[in-house]
Amino acid sequence: MSLTRTGELVAAARDAGGGVGAFNVITVEHAEGIVAGAELAGTPAILQISQNAVRYHDGRVEPLAAACARLAETAGAPIALHLDHVDDLELLHRAADAGFSSAMYDASHLDYAENLDATRSAATWAHDNGLWLEAELGEVGGKDGVHSPTARTKPAEAAEYVSGTGVNALAVAVGSSHAMTTKSARLDIDLIREIRAAVPVPLVLHGSSGVLDDDLRQAVAAGLTKINVGTQLNVAFTDAVRQALTDPAMTDPRKYLRPARDAVARTIAGILRTIAT
Repeated sequence: MSLTRTGELVAAARDAGGGVGAFNVITVEHAEGIVAGAELAGTPAILQISQNAVRYHDGRVEPLAAACARLAETAGAPIALHLDHVDDLELLHRAADAGFSSAMYDASHLDYAENLDATRSAATWAHDNGLWLEAELGEVGGKDGVHSPTARTKPAEAAEYVSGTGVNALAVAVGSSHAMTTKSARLDIDLIREIRAAVPVPLVLHGSSGVLDDDLRQAVAAGLTKINVGTQLNVAFTDAVRQALTDPAMTDPRKYLRPARDAVARTIAGILRTIAT
């Protein structure tokens, strides 16, 4: 396989009536586990590096992006590379040269008019530089503890926003919340159908870690296409490390990072099988 473009994977999933998983990468072990999970499931996946992950790496996005791109080039499944939740324009402008085919520009903290203007400008730049651009409307709950999990995207406003910005995909608020460690979110399936009917571009679900498998299947069938998962991977990763480190004599990081990577792979395979057609 080779590194694939995000837009191609999302379009193919939407045309097939299914979903494609987009998974947060913090370390190389995350990326390796995600690729292994996609290979196990026999389906495509998107490796996404968030602005917060770039901060963790002291602002250097290029080394981790290069590692992800090389993993994609040697993977046994189609893999794309996406820059997620970016509000730093300087970082966005580094995306194309760093190997990303797409980015999510996040102006959701602004009021509607400011969000639309900022996102329109970001989309124009992205398209001029060969990037597929996702944006968010409705403030999906949980991010940085400030967004309300009760927020909902209005279908008519979503249609107006997509038309006014020219974005390629839209993340919508339909009941999920970022950073959930329990599967207790309840999605508004009827609202998903309404937004899907009103909006011509693919819809994105953020905060999917908190959604039950059956609800996720229904949401994909109702019209969600790109399914973002982060916290669920970190829970699996950290649980595996904790179990391995019960041995006080263990000092070799390979002995606790390998089971963590394997736990991510199993989690990824399960999610991909849930959202596939």
